[in-house]
Amino acid sequence: MTRRVSWLESTRATLRDVVADRRMALMLVLGFGAGLPILLVFATLSAWLRTAGIERSSIGLLSYVSLAYTLKFLWAPVIDRFDVPVLGRLLGRRRAWMLTAQIGVAAGLVAMSRGDPGQSLGYMVGCALVIAFASATQDIVVDGWRIDSAPTERQGMMLASYQLGYSLARICAGAGALFVADAFGWAPAYATMAVLMGLAVAGCLAAPRGQPAPPAAGRGWRAAAREAVVDPFADLMRRKGAGLVLILALITVYRLPDIVSGIMANPLYIDMKFSLSEIATVSKVYGVWVGIAGAFAGGIAVSRFGLYPTLLVGGITSAASNLMFAWLALAGHDLPLLIASISIENFAGAFAGTALIAYMSSLTSPAFAATQYALLSSLYALPGKFVGGLSGFAVEAMGYPAFFAMTSSIGIPVTILCLALRWLPAAAAPDAVPDGVPAAEPGELAARA
Repeated sequence: MTRRVSWLESTRATLRDVVADRRMALMLVLGFGAGLPILLVFATLSAWLRTAGIERSSIGLLSYVSLAYTLKFLWAPVIDRFDVPVLGRLLGRRRAWMLTAQIGVAAGLVAMSRGDPGQSLGYMVGCALVIAFASATQDIVVDGWRIDSAPTERQGMMLASYQLGYSLARICAGAGALFVADAFGWAPAYATMAVLMGLAVAGCLAAPRGQPAPPAAGRGWRAAAREAVVDPFADLMRRKGAGLVLILALITVYRLPDIVSGIMANPLYIDMKFSLSEIATVSKVYGVWVGIAGAFAGGIAVSRFGLYPTLLVGGITSAASNLMFAWLALAGHDLPLLIASISIENFAGAFAGTALIAYMSSLTSPAFAATQYALLSSLYALPGKFVGGLSGFAVEAMGYPAFFAMTSSIGIPVTILCLALRWLPAAAAPDAVPDGVPAAEPGELAARA
């Protein structure tokens, strides 16, 4: 008689199988490589520029380099259709592009470490653009390799391993870089980050070659463009009708308070006379784990209370949390208040990010899931990036307290739009949240830190 295997034994066996799968370790390393560059051209770079005396208006404009992460879908078809010369034949299309992007990131970091923002700001901007473009390209290829290399039932664990590596990289690029900069200077800090990219290079070289890529020849660019952009949006319009306007309006403004105010967070800490070590400990280490907790809390709330209540609560609390930074700007150097501000903002922001990811996922059609989600996520990020570039001018004109209070007020239209979703006809309402929606995407958790 066959012995019945208990649920616990089955779970243990599955976990042992997963741990033994070398692809999980590879995703951990590749996630680390993907997470390392983004803070180095965003929050950490803004701290370097502010300590060098760069005006806050210029720091805000420099945030436009992060548009590469939002617009990466524009050159993704090129990466899918064409090989890197020589390397493509030796490593395969995915790994060749991955290695090229990783070398581009490392080279950009080395070049930036040799710059001086006080003397050559244009040079620093050029380096940041190279790093951002190479990093966004790396994201495209790593996602493609992950999807190609594992069956559907393993994708959840692959993503979990990726997110862990991404979070560890954020600690290195945030807290680690600030600690090194505080002790030895900014040039050694960025050079150290370039060396750490060697871990991602090792992961790329150790990764299996994967399935052969389809040849570049095939359908014309016009047909490819129609399938990539026109058909997915036509499908959304057909299914959601007139309600799509309201849906897109909500997606556009939902994370706007967090994205716009996040650019001025590090300059605020610097101007409030917090040391780089204090900022690193509270914002870049402690704050990361608080954000992860908020993301998981958002996932639990979606499952327990439903999508609409979670979306509404997330929109209100995320916007309102900016008032903590207005309070901090009025109080000055107050370490307990800094801890409280970062705790509330990171938890609320990650909670709201999870709600928005679940909502956008619910809007996609199975036939166009990846493309529609990529386009929707670009839609929510683009307005914040453009408006955020002017955040420095706003702070110069009105001061920190009024600026953060203004960004918090964006929560009013967010709340109105969330409530209006209840009145949408059934055809325009979101579908059921699909199984396996991740608690939060790594890039979402990095937006503020």
